[in-house]
Amino acid sequence: MYMHDYLSVMDDDLSQCLVLNTRMAARAVTRRYDRALRPFGITAAQFSILTSMVKRPERSVTDMAKSIAIDRTTLSRNLDLLVRKGLVSGQDAAKGNGRLVALTKEGNLLVEQLLPHWRQAQAEMRDLLIEPDLRTVVASLQKLSHV
Repeated sequence: MYMHDYLSVMDDDLSQCLVLNTRMAARAVTRRYDRALRPFGITAAQFSILTSMVKRPERSVTDMAKSIAIDRTTLSRNLDLLVRKGLVSGQDAAKGNGRLVALTKEGNLLVEQLLPHWRQAQAEMRDLLIEPDLRTVVASLQKLSHV
């Protein structure tokens, strides 16, 4: 690489980098939700996993991983933790080597207990995103998630 190649990079406004800013925002949002859920021994990622099972119980790990855009290995690791905590149950799928997972009674109760704290964190985030409006931000993020 030549010196003029480095200089051209320096001319770019890297503070406007979508990758950097999206990753920084994602980490900051995750930290905020993690703080709200920490007293319950649950992370934001685990909360997303639990709540995804409320609407679609007893589905495969592969299906869940696709629907919440999480690596299957990461999902399995988190599910194993949630099983050990008694919040999730798992069983072998009727076909193949898949695993079906569902919330236990304790898992459902915890989700109900967590929802007010999640709603509070949501309200705080909404307040931060008044301009532009939240719908625009969410629509943009959803559009980017399908790139």
